[in-house]
Amino acid sequence: KSDRDGTYSEIDHIKEWARTMKKFRFSLETVLDYKQQALDSLRAEHAAILAQVRAQEEVIADLEEEHRQADMDFTQRKLEGINIVDAMSYETYLRSLEQKLREENRKLERLRRMEEQKRTQVVEARKETATIEKLREHKLDSYRKAEQKAEEQRIEEFVSTARAMAAMGI
Repeated sequence: KSDRDGTYSEIDHIKEWARTMKKFRFSLETVLDYKQQALDSLRAEHAAILAQVRAQEEVIADLEEEHRQADMDFTQRKLEGINIVDAMSYETYLRSLEQKLREENRKLERLRRMEEQKRTQVVEARKETATIEKLREHKLDSYRKAEQKAEEQRIEEFVSTARAMAAMGI
């Protein structure tokens, strides 16, 4: 391709440069995508478990408040004078609340262990993803440097050709 006087035009040079440019391809891109999806999934699971922990903490706080209120009522009724049947009912109710609190606290501990395990998985997945992303950035930097070097070489060849043609009077 040349213009009327037999030399490459700037447009031809740009077209040739664009044709020779290769798009950056990271060989582990599908692995990176998979790891990112896995990380996103783990983060969502972790958030769901955290929400369960918070909800369980509220259940316990409500039960503790209910127990505190019932105990205060019982104490007040004892000061005023309470019959045996009502006193036994209060005692039974307070013991059932205490049992329920123990059960709910065990649930909370299980949820906290699950949350800790999931958090550890998220941290590990984040490390794996970050490692691959760093590798990708390193490969992209190398690619850009190689492309820059190739472009400089093409420009040098273009200038040399243009000078040679000018010296020959073309």
